[in-house]
Amino acid sequence: MSSYLLANATLLDPETGAETAGAVLVRDGRISDVASGAAPGAPGDAKRIDCAGRVLAPGLIDMRAFVGEPGAEHRETLASASAAAAAGGVTTLVCMPDTNPVIDGPAIVDFVLRRARDTASVNVLPAAAITKGLAGREMTEFGLLKEAGAVAFTDGLRAVSNAQVLRRALTYARDFDALIMQHVEETDLVAEGVMNEGELASRLGLMGIPREAETVMLERDIRLVRLTGARYHAAMISCADSVEIVRRAKQDGLPVTCGVSVNNLVLNENDIGHYRTFCRLSPPLRHEVDRQAVVQALGEGVIDVVVSDHNPQDVETKRLPFAEAADGALGIETLLGASLRLVHTGDLALSKLITALTVNPARILGRDAGRLSAGAPADLVLIDPDLPYVLDKRRLKSRSKNSPFDEARLQGAAVLTLVGGRIVHAADDLAAAA
Repeated sequence: MSSYLLANATLLDPETGAETAGAVLVRDGRISDVASGAAPGAPGDAKRIDCAGRVLAPGLIDMRAFVGEPGAEHRETLASASAAAAAGGVTTLVCMPDTNPVIDGPAIVDFVLRRARDTASVNVLPAAAITKGLAGREMTEFGLLKEAGAVAFTDGLRAVSNAQVLRRALTYARDFDALIMQHVEETDLVAEGVMNEGELASRLGLMGIPREAETVMLERDIRLVRLTGARYHAAMISCADSVEIVRRAKQDGLPVTCGVSVNNLVLNENDIGHYRTFCRLSPPLRHEVDRQAVVQALGEGVIDVVVSDHNPQDVETKRLPFAEAADGALGIETLLGASLRLVHTGDLALSKLITALTVNPARILGRDAGRLSAGAPADLVLIDPDLPYVLDKRRLKSRSKNSPFDEARLQGAAVLTLVGGRIVHAADDLAAAA
């Protein structure tokens, strides 16, 4: 394994929020040393990489990515998803259990981990289903699944609507110190809705999804957390009312965390335009007031993590009338570039954003990652925050191409990504080091 001296970098430590000039020495897959100021020549056999003042940070951790393998390899594989992740600066992704077969048994967890070891270029962590077959009725074997390597429990795109089932799941999760990640949407309130309920939905002639579909489920879940004391993570919230619910839960000292999709941070319902199906998402793009509320909540720390909600769809499920198209969009490769919009507009400090993409998800998942300190895994990303480009979906690494940012002007990208001290992505000017 090669050793590298990443010199002349702007080091961003998400644990402290400090940004300093310095260098990082990588040896044997881990960070060997972090030095402030000018770095000496590369020691021994270490290759020197000039970072040219760009931002060096821990690799991003994406807590919500849907990967087709096994069962839907035509949409995405672990290999293609990890290639997209590496290009986007994501060094660890949590894959959802919505596969065929569902990740609801130890053998499927083991298959995903073995397949990832063989084909993936980034760290892949499987999340197991809360209920068998994602049917919402019978719980899975939490203890066996966690022992097999599941890092969290979720029913993916489905919420556990039965309160008794969720109460039991939370109780078992507490006893196994496991994390429950819930998709907070009340199915009956979503009904036939396809976008945010409001004036725009009426003008477009589309069925709306009220904010209450999210807040009713979130309120219920937090009451069950109060009852059981289990760790609970709301996978994605999207509206101002949900922010206040989570804020109150945290003020009460409950073990509650939450995430937000990058789509809900930088887009709103107006981006649907003339029925752009790439913007049909779950949760839906909300009103601008809600978007501003979640951005502010992220800056205040009420929202803990930013996720890509990477959900590749093929042409057959997206090239349809808006009301008939499937929910979901690509996101893992554009997670960094899209979220940097908030930094360039002054709505969010870069350190706050990187914290929500690194150390916070690592802490929630209980992983030794997200740190820029000696002894930490050498999962690193070098970011050029000012690099301008127009997103061309044809150049995306994912097998599917349904990106809501297709042809969008973005600023900022990962130019170098290391996983375990190994270079898995490099821009042209750094490719020689790979």
